[in-house]
Amino acid sequence: MRTSARNHFSGQVSAVKAGAVNDEVTLRTDSGLDIVAIITHGSAASLGLAAGKPAFALVKASSVIVMVDGDAAKVSTRNVVAGTVESVTKGAVNAEVVIAATGGAKIAAIVTNESVGHLGLAAGKAATALFKASSVIVGVDA
Repeated sequence: MRTSARNHFSGQVSAVKAGAVNDEVTLRTDSGLDIVAIITHGSAASLGLAAGKPAFALVKASSVIVMVDGDAAKVSTRNVVAGTVESVTKGAVNAEVVIAATGGAKIAAIVTNESVGHLGLAAGKAATALFKASSVIVGVDA
């Protein structure tokens, strides 16, 4: 499958917490990362999501926030992935920042060039990628 989302994580569903309207789905990626998604109960049912089912998660790079020198325990996002900046590619206004996490997962974020400078983002610097569970799209192969 090909998509425009910069972040594509394959793995297996490790848990589904059902709700009346929304379900919380946890995907354990092939690299050992846990990704939490909030999707409608109807979507979880139509996809047949259950523990052990192969699935994937998509996250747009524009939905990823980058933090340095912060306390990840004091943010409201469910997905907090610490790592090291692998690359920074600047454009006219925005930059793509790729963070390499332990286990091999890579997360791309789009941030302003101003933020790159303000945060001191550069290859080798410690950084954390954050994204809300509601920003995660879950899919299964047809």
